[in-house]
Amino acid sequence: MNKLICLAAAATMLAACNNKNQTTSSTAPDELVQHIDSAVKPGDDFFMFANGKWFASHPIPSSERSNGIFRTISDTINATILQICENAATSNNTKGSNEQKIGDYYFSGMDTATIEKEGLQPLKNEFTDIDNLKDFNDVMRYAAHLHIICGSPMLSMYINSDDKISSKNAIFLWQGGLGLPDRDYYFNNDQRTKSIREEYPNHLKKMFVLMGEDDSKAAASAADIYKVELALAKVSRKIEDLRDPFKNYNKYELKAFESKVNNLPLNTFLSGVNLSNADTVIVGQPEFFEYLNKAAKEFTINQWKNYLRWNLIHGMAPYLNSAIESENFRFYGTILNGTKEQRPRWKRVVEDTNGQLGELIGQVYVEKHLPKGTKDKLMEIGNAIKAVYRERMMQLDWMSDATKQKAVKKLDAIIMKVGYPDKWKDLSAMEIERTAYVTNVIRANQWHTNYMLNKYGKPVDRTEWDMTPQTYNAYYNPSNNEIVVPACNIIVPGYEKSMADDAILYSIIGGSTFGHEFTHGFDDQGSKYDEFGNLNNWWTPEDSARFYAKTDAVVKQYDQYVVVDSLHINGNQTQGENIADIGGIAMGLEAFKKTAQYKENKNIGGLNPSQRFFLGYAYAWMVNMRPEALATRVLTDVHSPAKFRVIGPLVNMPYFYETFGIKEGDKIFLPENQRVHIW
Repeated sequence: MNKLICLAAAATMLAACNNKNQTTSSTAPDELVQHIDSAVKPGDDFFMFANGKWFASHPIPSSERSNGIFRTISDTINATILQICENAATSNNTKGSNEQKIGDYYFSGMDTATIEKEGLQPLKNEFTDIDNLKDFNDVMRYAAHLHIICGSPMLSMYINSDDKISSKNAIFLWQGGLGLPDRDYYFNNDQRTKSIREEYPNHLKKMFVLMGEDDSKAAASAADIYKVELALAKVSRKIEDLRDPFKNYNKYELKAFESKVNNLPLNTFLSGVNLSNADTVIVGQPEFFEYLNKAAKEFTINQWKNYLRWNLIHGMAPYLNSAIESENFRFYGTILNGTKEQRPRWKRVVEDTNGQLGELIGQVYVEKHLPKGTKDKLMEIGNAIKAVYRERMMQLDWMSDATKQKAVKKLDAIIMKVGYPDKWKDLSAMEIERTAYVTNVIRANQWHTNYMLNKYGKPVDRTEWDMTPQTYNAYYNPSNNEIVVPACNIIVPGYEKSMADDAILYSIIGGSTFGHEFTHGFDDQGSKYDEFGNLNNWWTPEDSARFYAKTDAVVKQYDQYVVVDSLHINGNQTQGENIADIGGIAMGLEAFKKTAQYKENKNIGGLNPSQRFFLGYAYAWMVNMRPEALATRVLTDVHSPAKFRVIGPLVNMPYFYETFGIKEGDKIFLPENQRVHIW
């Protein structure tokens, strides 16, 4: 599931969580009805039929790359967090308290006078350290330092549960080090991508000029960066090739791997990130590190210094003076995503404060802005989805009984975490002051990185949450075999005076949230993990072959969708999310059919329950995105664009055709022999 950020308060809505007689106001216009564009036939473009009227009256703001349900929710949560931040910033707080950290971090971000006055001064020692690097060993040591304070130069490294020993944390080494969003930006020849690639060196040059170099030297520095990144891109796997967990799991004794890449001082790098006790590593793409071994001598020390300077300034650009921040936005905001202007500063600082101190803000949110009943309603829907999933599994006609039993065993073992964590992270060691904004950013980055690094050598904490309660999103973690649904997923904008009816709740929360996340446990990736979260093939060969024949059909279906210009969805790249979307809405529908609303078949707003269910699902992905942002999404995201997250799953459902009278000859009609039914 790929939602953005959550809606906070709306207490009157959530107070209805325990009201079993859910109705919408008889006087207020119904949200779903208001969005319908009756000039569009459902069978021609159901996405625009369901949402077109809203899009027509809500153009994309110049400061945004998209507009829709997530932007509506984001604006509300930003306003709530702004209140939390401003209250903390203007209070007399005890040093080290949650309020002091929140208030001082926010204050430093809003203190533009100090930010402009200091310029690059807060990074002076960092630039001096880069200047003093003598050899490639020093380069690796400083690269490790940057991994702690801002970014991932040269490679990616993280601590996570071992895919084959899910109770143990392991060190993962992964390809990385690029300034463009994905390796394909360095090679694709469509005009839009070529234009971005051609503008990138100009952006690099401008950033070096802002670091104090003259035009000639800045141009040479930019050329160095591009040469290094192009070489790394050439040996990076395509995004779709990163989807197979078996192919990207290559475990080595550290000394044995170091002997394979003896020009690459991994021990220096690992010591630099406080992992000198490492004994094994899991290498995602060995060929990438074999090239890094050659690159250690292929590029000069000065080229590596320029590469590190770029990674430092790139990582810190949003938190520095206006000239650097504006140039960073010009390329990554406007050129890449088509956004015309920056968001107001308060929004940018609020979102950054929430990103860095979300656990602290989350505690305030739960205490003061989250009414009772949220967990109960989420658990009700989650349990309903899990129950119908079990029923459908047992009725599958393509899976043997032996594999069904294992699938059900895994389903039964899935843990549901909903609402908010029982235990909050301890941020007491994070030091925040009313000092330079970039200094606070570095300190927060250090805390988060060290929190991750400190997991190595310790058992996996299966109680941990990777999202805050005020995050409008959800996830499935295959290693823990768990789904996590934060509290604010209960919110449906437009239904403030009483909770939305079950048709909407079971399509949005049941289908696009719980159903989607449960299905991730059985998509092309999640299906490779057993009930304990270990990478383990639990399928019979015959069932596996039938399963992959069905997933191949999903790939084929989505490959045909054109998003913008000549860019098609990459069905292989997005197949896991597409499988989860298809399975999720099917589960949501089956669970909804068991509710009183569906059985009573009463109209609301002139719509019957089935119509409301499918329109509710379209509402869940009501997002209008700029062409530039859509093109970036096609190349970098494993999720399909919003329009095809609606149309793609629905055209596989016979009940959808029946509900809206869609027939052969309609534009979105999919012949029955091409429809996919997996779970």
